[in-house]
Amino acid sequence: MSEVRRLEVLRAIVEDYVHSREPVGSKALVERHHLGVSSATIRNDMAALEEEGLIVAPHTSAGRIPTDKGYRLFVDRISDVKPLSPAERRAIQTLLEGADDLDDVMDRTVRLLSQLTHQVAVIQYPQLGRARLRHIEFVLLAPARALVVVIADNGKVEQQVIGLPAEVTDQQLSDLRTAFLSGLSGHPLEALRGLVDGTVQQVRPESAAVARELGAALVRLAEATHEERILLAGTANLARSTMDFPLTIGPILEALEEQVVMLRLLSEMQQDARGVSVRIGSENPYGSLAETSVIATGYGPDASAKVGILGPTRMDYPTTMAAVRAVARYLSRILAG
Repeated sequence: MSEVRRLEVLRAIVEDYVHSREPVGSKALVERHHLGVSSATIRNDMAALEEEGLIVAPHTSAGRIPTDKGYRLFVDRISDVKPLSPAERRAIQTLLEGADDLDDVMDRTVRLLSQLTHQVAVIQYPQLGRARLRHIEFVLLAPARALVVVIADNGKVEQQVIGLPAEVTDQQLSDLRTAFLSGLSGHPLEALRGLVDGTVQQVRPESAAVARELGAALVRLAEATHEERILLAGTANLARSTMDFPLTIGPILEALEEQVVMLRLLSEMQQDARGVSVRIGSENPYGSLAETSVIATGYGPDASAKVGILGPTRMDYPTTMAAVRAVARYLSRILAG
């Protein structure tokens, strides 16, 4: 038996099943893929693939469908991720470059990736602790109440309304903002706790109590950026794929909603030489996702945050891998700019 032909048969079964969602028979393979051998030979090849656990008969018929192991061999033999079309690349660039801030970039990214792949798109927010402080704003809302705003150098904005221990004027609050900016601007957000006290000690004694409260708010906002979270789009695509989930999509939706499982999975995924990571079906260590495939890659300066998709194991892997990688690369450029 030809090893090359056997792998061609597997490739053909995967491609046909992904396209049609119907079990694939030997006759259809001969007619559609011009493999140069008879149906009987293809049946022998299919029998060998079945013995290896690469394909399986879903019911008593001549058709076969890929197993998780079969999808894995197919994915591993994708030698390179094909580039997107010029039109797709222009669409990605145009959409992402029009974003106003980090939240807008994240939202546009997941919506775009969901539209490109027809799957659930997921993006992990970058850890802002790695970002630096660009600007601080204090807005007086009432004589003893203020809005504290922190703006990071990656465009992320965090804000909080706080009560003050004493009444202040707009000028006093402006002077305190200047003092904090002088001491904190350009420093990593994760370093603010150690720097705030130094600024408080330098302000006038009559403003020290207010400065301590403002400094504490700045630290809270900086530390809040360490909380990991993800953003999703295209969850409705799962509902259109219910036939691909023999049991129910309920546990999958719960895992997406709770985020903890997805965050853990994304943090564990390491991209391969092609620039992506692919987890197929039972390779996912979390039972709620055992009927799904996840394709993800890192983005940003250190590629520590992940962007990717989740969908049924019956998916167009080459196209989806290309879309995930391309979107991640454009996203990295936008954030770097």
